[in-house]
Amino acid sequence: MPIRPSSSTAIRALIAALDGPDEVQRESAVARLAVIGPRAVEHLLAAFPHTSHPAQRTGILRALETIADPRALPLARSAVDDAAPETCTAALSVLRALASGASGAAAREALDVLIAAALDRGRPAAARLAALDALRDMPASVLDPVRRALADDPDPQMAARGAAGRGRTTAVDSAWREAVEGRLPSSPAALKQALQRADTSASLSELQRLVDHLRATETREPDQARRAEWRVVRGAVHQALAARGSRLALYDLRDSLMLEPGPLPVAFLAAVEDIGDASCIEPLAAAYDSSSRSGDAWWREHVGAAFRAILRREGLTRRHLVVKRAMARWPDATAALMARS
Repeated sequence: MPIRPSSSTAIRALIAALDGPDEVQRESAVARLAVIGPRAVEHLLAAFPHTSHPAQRTGILRALETIADPRALPLARSAVDDAAPETCTAALSVLRALASGASGAAAREALDVLIAAALDRGRPAAARLAALDALRDMPASVLDPVRRALADDPDPQMAARGAAGRGRTTAVDSAWREAVEGRLPSSPAALKQALQRADTSASLSELQRLVDHLRATETREPDQARRAEWRVVRGAVHQALAARGSRLALYDLRDSLMLEPGPLPVAFLAAVEDIGDASCIEPLAAAYDSSSRSGDAWWREHVGAAFRAILRREGLTRRHLVVKRAMARWPDATAALMARS
């Protein structure tokens, strides 16, 4: 249901959810605030000074990044100096969105702050690198002078980054940006290379969007071998999310176990084993049942390992509702899995 303009209470509730312990709920709140758009901006700006929790401050900034409203400029400019690295990085992302998406004075000022942060030798190297990354979409006329200025930087990492990228934007960076926007390269290998470069610096929402784009590409791909190559890349994206403890794309892992025939790349199960929850029990039981009929012992063993890992982590027993449902639908498979747990 669309959120009406009078929904101030709902907006405040979403902002409060940014401080909650559940990462999925926090990510959902960020996404919903972004959908509300400009009507949420004043509430976000008003809430920011009244919270010191890094997760909530970062969530506010991430919502503002997506909205890209010039009213966020003063807050982002000051938050670049925040003591929490994640808040500083999120503020730089807001400035990047304004520098590339706003117009007039707001875009110019956002760009000036990013350049100053990248060149400020008094800042921590991580913050400077984040500022330089935030400039990556800028034209060469902007980037080249910055990289020349970094050539004699006393920090060897900054100097190396300036020298490596001076005068050009790499094809890998370009492929990553286009893929996140839904324009995947013709080669799965090219996207995998871009992922390897970007998975630690990409935002969780970028990785989640890439999962959706890859799933759509697989669905449209008529060639089975090519479809399998795209699936391998999707598994790698899931593994990148799981490595950061994110359940943001867990829905896709569940759907893949339930709906896709045959074994998946092992990265899917590695991700489920790391971050899967009770909602994965039934899909895993279904996959185990299917593997028992096909005789694929390798796949069955990995499915069983993921199932047991979730039981231990979530403290699930035969009395839990999801286990009872799995037992009702796949009695033999679930009984075998429980017997080994």
